[in-house]
Amino acid sequence: MKRYIISRAIQIVITFFIVITIIFFLFRIIPSNPTSFLLTPSMTPEAKETIRTQFGLDEPITVQYYLYMKNFFKGNFGNSFYSGRPVMSIIKERMLNSIFLITTAVLLSYLIGITIGKAIAWKRGSKTEKFFVAIGLWFYTTFTPWLGIMILWIFAFKLKLFPLGGMIDPEKWILAPSLTEKILDMAHHLILPLATYVLLWFGGYMLLMRNSMLETLKEDYIITARAKGLKEKIIRDKHAARNAMLPIVTAFSISISFSIGGAVLIETIFSWPGIGRTIVEATLRQDYPLVQGAFAVITIVVLIANFIADIVYAYLDPRISY
Repeated sequence: MKRYIISRAIQIVITFFIVITIIFFLFRIIPSNPTSFLLTPSMTPEAKETIRTQFGLDEPITVQYYLYMKNFFKGNFGNSFYSGRPVMSIIKERMLNSIFLITTAVLLSYLIGITIGKAIAWKRGSKTEKFFVAIGLWFYTTFTPWLGIMILWIFAFKLKLFPLGGMIDPEKWILAPSLTEKILDMAHHLILPLATYVLLWFGGYMLLMRNSMLETLKEDYIITARAKGLKEKIIRDKHAARNAMLPIVTAFSISISFSIGGAVLIETIFSWPGIGRTIVEATLRQDYPLVQGAFAVITIVVLIANFIADIVYAYLDPRISY
């Protein structure tokens, strides 16, 4: 296990280095001018060149890459071209908002999915199974922006049960409400984007758990457990479900990266001030440092999530060794 952990750590470092290199050059080869928001027609060519020099864009791309990597490994992601604030400061602020939304959504959809999947696999062929399979497939294949917009339109615009967007109500917070009122306000804003996430993701976990359970129930040790006279609930939860969880662990780690990608759409639709919406805004403004920093942090999260999944595999199945 120790040798495996060291090997995987080296792979993670190499993968991370490759990803941030690709991200750096990808934004440089796009024909654009990230300083355009500062330029005016009345500026002289000398003034325009001065602005490019201030942002370090007058240097050859190889020099820019060297300086970027040098500063990056010192923990300096640079300053945002648009706001002038340190990139790390913006990412910390927005990443916490995304983690709050994504973690809650992934865990909730995971728990709902595996619970329903385990139950319907045990009742294969029933009307309940057919109903949940149909519902799960429908939501899992639904176009994300359409579902988000429909939920926003029905529950926020038409029924006016929830706010149209954002994470808090600034007017309420100006009045310095109590901690309980702040939590309730945030929860009120969280419900619609959270519901969209859960509806989109629970079906995948449910179907995967169902299929995995159906395969596990064919194993000899399940027949042996029944022959011993064990209760059905114990066979289902202690024997079948534990071994059926192996592919779910992989799906869980992979879904973290996909959920971050989905955050770009959902956070934009619901105006949630997270890292996904930040990436969209920074890309439209050609804010290289901010986009690079955001993608670097997301890459770290995804790599660590996959690494943890490999370790959990060994815990769930003692037959697996490294």
